[in-house]
Order: sequence, then C-alpha cells, then structure tokens
Amino acid sequence: MTNNKAMQIPRLHPDTIEEVKLRADIVDVVSEYVVLRKRGKDFVGLCPFHDEKSPSFTVSQTKQMYYCFGCQAGGNAIKFVMELGKRSFADVVLDLARRYQVPVQTLEPEQRQELQRQLSLREQLYEVLASSAQFYQHALRQSQGQKALQYLQSNRQLKEETIQQFGLGFAPAGWETLYRYLVDDKHYPVQILEKAGLIKPRKEGGGYYDVFRDRLMIPIRDVQGRIIAFGGRTLTDEQPKYLNSPETELFSKGKTLFALDQAKGGISQLDQAVVVEGYFDAIALHAAGINNAVASLGTALSLEQVRLILRYTESKQLVLNFDADKAGTNATERAIGEIAELAYKGEVQLKILNLPDGKDADEYLHSHTPEDYGELLKNAPLWLDWQIQQIIQDRDLKQATDFQQVTQQIVKLLKNIANSDTRNYYVSYCAEILSLGDTRLIPLRVENLLTQIAPAAATYSKPVSAKKAWGGGKVSPSPLPTERSLLEHAEALLLRIYLHCPEQRQGIIDELEERDLQFSLSHHRFLWQQILEILSDDGETKNFASPPNLISRLQDQFLEFDSEIGLISHLFHVDEKNQKEILRTPQVVQAAIACMDLVMLEKRYRHFLELWQQTDPEAEPERYQSYYQAFYAEKIKLQQIDRQRLFSITELL
Repeated sequence: MTNNKAMQIPRLHPDTIEEVKLRADIVDVVSEYVVLRKRGKDFVGLCPFHDEKSPSFTVSQTKQMYYCFGCQAGGNAIKFVMELGKRSFADVVLDLARRYQVPVQTLEPEQRQELQRQLSLREQLYEVLASSAQFYQHALRQSQGQKALQYLQSNRQLKEETIQQFGLGFAPAGWETLYRYLVDDKHYPVQILEKAGLIKPRKEGGGYYDVFRDRLMIPIRDVQGRIIAFGGRTLTDEQPKYLNSPETELFSKGKTLFALDQAKGGISQLDQAVVVEGYFDAIALHAAGINNAVASLGTALSLEQVRLILRYTESKQLVLNFDADKAGTNATERAIGEIAELAYKGEVQLKILNLPDGKDADEYLHSHTPEDYGELLKNAPLWLDWQIQQIIQDRDLKQATDFQQVTQQIVKLLKNIANSDTRNYYVSYCAEILSLGDTRLIPLRVENLLTQIAPAAATYSKPVSAKKAWGGGKVSPSPLPTERSLLEHAEALLLRIYLHCPEQRQGIIDELEERDLQFSLSHHRFLWQQILEILSDDGETKNFASPPNLISRLQDQFLEFDSEIGLISHLFHVDEKNQKEILRTPQVVQAAIACMDLVMLEKRYRHFLELWQQTDPEAEPERYQSYYQAFYAEKIKLQQIDRQRLFSITELL
C-alpha cells in the first residue's frame, strides 16, 4: 500500500495470500504494465525488466506464470508487481486484495482494525468522488448549468455522447452547495471530503467551503476508470482558468494522465500515443475518433507519466502535440528535457507535432477533418529534427555571430546521441543546413561537427606511451582532414581580401608578422612576395595605404610568369560569392590566419617530433630532452587552437 507509510505492514494470513493468488489473473495484472499480444495459448510482449526490441517475455494464463527468455525473470502475479515496483510482498498483496475485493485476514488480530480502516479510507474516497461527479453531471442539466452546457455545445462543439462519455458536469456558484449535498444529504464524513480535495476549512469562523465553484467540471480518472480528482474550468474571468484537485491519497498530478483509461486501448491498437496539453484537446481528439490521445494536466510531462504511457505501446512511439505558441514551445522543451535520456537511448520514439497557425488540437479540428490531423500526425518530425529547427529558427546563418551560436547549440545536441548511426545521420543533416545550399562545403561542415563532438578522435591519433617511443617505434599524428583544401581556401581568401580591401591590408601584414606566418602553397607564396616587393619599392611596407593600382601593377609583373598566373589570376577578380566572403571581414581574416597558424603548428610539431625520434637519448640526453619539450609545447598549442577550429573553419568557409 502507498498510504500511511508510518503504519507497520502486518503479517498476512496464508488464506488471504492464497485467495489473492486465485483471484489476481496474471494476464490482467501484467497488461497494466506491458502490451501483451496473443500467441497460441500464451501471451507475449516486450520484457519490462530489460531492454529488448523483439518480445521474449511470455505470460501463461493457464499456469498463471510469466517468464522472460532474455533475462530469465519469472514468477507469479505477486512477484511481477513486487519486482517491477520494488515493493514488499505484503504491500503488493494488500493492493491486489483491495483491487480484487479479497477479505484481509492477519495473524495479529489487534492490527486488523487499523488495516481495514486504511483500506476503507481509499474505498470511501473513490465513493465520495463518484458521488461528486454525479452531482456535477446533474447540475449541468439544471438551469444554473445552462451556461456551462451551452459552452460545451457551442464553443467546444461537443455532442451529447461525448459529454456523457467524459462525465462532464458543472459546479454551482454557491460556497457550500457540494458540501451540503454530501454531508447533509449523503451523510459523508467531513474528513473524507477534505481528504478527497473537495472542500477546504475556512480560515476564520469555522466551517468549510467548496473547492470548485461556478466551474465546468472534468472528472480525472485512473487507468482503471475510477474518478480520483477533478479539473475545473472557469466560465468567468476568475483565475486560474483551470483549477485541479490538490494532491490526495488517490491523486498525484505528476503520475496521472487525463483520458488514459479511455486511450490505452487505442494506444495499444495504433501502437502510438499522442500527448496534448489541455483536457479539451484530448476530448476533441476522442470525439473525432482519434482515441489514442491523453493530456498532461497542464504540467510539464514527467518521466513517470511517460513510462505510464509506454506500457501500452510496443514501438514506444510518443507524439507531443503541445501548442505552437511560446508557452507551448517552452512546455515541449521542458517535456523533452524530462525524457531526453530515454529518447537519446532510443527507448522512446519521440515526435513533435506543431499544428499550423499556432492552433491547439481542439481549435484545429473545428476547421479541419480528423483525416487532416492524422496526416499531420503521420508526418510529425522526430524530436531531434524539431530541436534543430528550433535552434535555427529566426537565425541568419550568413551572420558570423548567429552561425557560431547555432553551430555550438547543434554540437551540444549531437554530443548526447549515443547511437553512432543516428549521430552520423544527424551530423550529415546538420552539415547540409550549415552549408547554406553549397554542396561543396558539406564534407568540411561534417569534419567541423565531428571535430567538436569528439575532437581528439577527429584530429589526432591516440598518444603513444613513452615506452613505445623510447623503443624506436615510428610516431606521427594523423594529418588534419582535408588539410590541403582547407589551407588553400584560407590562404586564397586572405590574399583576395588583401587585394580588394585596402583598409584590411595593414592588419593582415601585422598579423602575419606577429605570428611569424608564411604562405605554405608555392603560388600563394609567390604572389605574396610580389606584393611585398611593390610595397618595398614604394616604401610602404608598414603603411596599409598601399597603391590604389596594386592589382594592375601585379598583373603587369605577372606577364613575365605565364606558369604562375594561371594559379592566381582568379584572385584579381570578385564575383558574387567572393563579394559575400570578403564582406565578412575582419572575422574572416582572423579565421584564415587561425587556419594558417594551425597548419604551421602542425608542421613544427612534426618537425620536432621527427628530430626527437631520431635522437639517441643515451648519447645526447640534453638534445633529446630539448626536442621532446619543443614538440610537446607545439602539441599543447595545437590542442588549444583546435578548440577554436569550429569558429575558424566555419567563418572562412
């Protein structure tokens, strides 16, 4: 039992235990937690005790036993509930005894009265809540309830059969209307009404008042269909718009889903659950024949609620259809946060459905058919796709700041994907988005993302041990992916900016001198030497205001060098794509410099590493140590600059 935790569970009489075993059908019990399908004379489903994709969990109705061929879990109905809920034997037996109406006997007669009182409390709560629901339904048909009935029929467009199906009612406006009915007419104890969350004590003057007044009443039921609480919607400007019952012995908001009692069959049949925000969203969907929908009672979807839903779907497919406004988006984000761990592991197939024009399900069905909704449901994106769209929404990826922030958020999202195939798929997908339609850039974007997700694996080989190095084994780091193409693009971009953006020239010269950088590719190095010669001739090496006819003079000089001009002539011209690139200075200048710096560091690292490997530590210990310190220092610099590679590479591409 879950109530009165301070009470010590008594020792149960063997007759009670045997009677529970006889009455508690194992298929009925297990079906509350596992989707079972008939196979021959037995039932099969996915084992709740371990992760599996194909069912190996069998339930025998004739033997009243369950067994899993995967993890070897097995036993009767009592053991199943004990193992699944981590509960005591007596606790489970008492719960099943109440459920199947088995008289409880104990071995300590003095404890029997207290035990029966506790069992009786829950039964009294169920009874008084059922009586309250009948009262509210009756009031809906009276003159005082006409406004509420009109609201249901006109505003919500609900038919009579739907109103009755969900037991909708009306709480009159009086302060003690329900109180007088239940206490004076039905003679229920006041304490039971208070424990059921129906009344509250007055702060002054004594007495009680009704919790729900002048509200449209919506019964909340447990999985077995018993009323455990109410939701009340105001028909005036009173706040809050929706008021739920307080937490009680029977009702916990974070562990309950509205309409699950009516939706569990549809969820199992369709192998999919739809979660909406509001009561009337769920009611409207059921009225439209979409009977696999539940509502989250206006709170962020909890992990316990998700696990409750997943009992009834074999494929674990869950669709969140929250409102598309800011509040609904925030609710969706919170829900994802709660169940992200399950989603990342693939334990739930989570999809997100945002209806057009920011409508909720109820509003949408007023102007569209159930088939329209079903089509949207069918095409709802997976939660990762939705998350990615949220990240790039209202962002201009052509702007450096937006590009950097979007990339960082995408990397953070991708890092959490455990399945390598899924991760690789989304790396490629995000690379396409970040390439802005230029398919040539996709491989580089992929490399950028992989480097950020697992930089050590993407850039360098695993460091070797000192013992292996001393033994003379060849040690060399893996080269940077696409190093040649990346370097060529960076150097060409830097030279093009220098040629066409006079205001950037002095800054470029200063950066190259400060970092002691040189152009690595021979045709770029040749062009830079020609530039420096012209500046030297004009005495303007340290002056960014170089001759306005620099490009013309260079072209004249290159008339003598036919072989070189073919490799660099494109730098003297600017097309639309080039214009967009050079307009992003000075960020692009810094990115290109960083890329060149990275390559130079890599070269120095390899150079000192090779010298260290070729040096005999016993014959030249000082030189050996010096080379070791030199290559290790370059390695540290490489690791530091590598953390900046994402911004650098994405900027210059």
